[in-house]
Amino acid sequence: MKDIFFCPEESNFYSNCLDTFVIRNCKSYESIVEFGSGDGSPVINSLLKNKFDGVIQGFELNTSAWKVANSTIDEYNLTNKYIIHNSCLFNSSQPDAEYLVANPPYLPAPDNDIYMPLLFGGIDGATVTNDLLSLGYENVLVLISSFSNPTSTLNLAKENGYSVQNFMVLPLQFGYYSSDPKVKNHIEELRKNNMAFYSGDYYFLAGVLFNKCQDSVVDLSNQLAQVMTSL
Repeated sequence: MKDIFFCPEESNFYSNCLDTFVIRNCKSYESIVEFGSGDGSPVINSLLKNKFDGVIQGFELNTSAWKVANSTIDEYNLTNKYIIHNSCLFNSSQPDAEYLVANPPYLPAPDNDIYMPLLFGGIDGATVTNDLLSLGYENVLVLISSFSNPTSTLNLAKENGYSVQNFMVLPLQFGYYSSDPKVKNHIEELRKNNMAFYSGDYYFLAGVLFNKCQDSVVDLSNQLAQVMTSL
């Protein structure tokens, strides 16, 4: 279905990040908020592999994706663990939670007239990600693209009191959405201003766990910045 985001490699990576950085570390009955649940498969895959006693509240604007997600949630009897609202997190009451998680829209373009408008991440691709890091959740897991002004995101996170607790990186080839000529040409322009980093047909996608804990000994921000700008 062309109106639902489909990239198995990226979805599997997001699910792996959820497993490693969030679900396995959750104590009993902790709550998680998810921005942009899509078809729900990354979270559903994580829940089926791990013991999790809390509740994940997802927010998804795409009605087609929301319907598919809820059908799968019903199929696997996860309705008490994964609740997806067909609305935008930013326009909601923003539920309290220990974690905010997202694979946010990160495609840079001059405007949202692209293959899938809901994947538009603002002119530099970092707008939605940066907005999520401004909501104040103590722990935030987001996927960050090396061609979406990653240094601006890391700088904003630091300004908002976050340190990078952990991260993992996946090299990805430009795919269906990022190869849209309008998007690809815009990314080339961003690279001239050191706002996009890629090599040939490859870019880096990082799963990054940010934490507001003030007594944190570990801050991997510099290491992550070096990786993301190395292409």
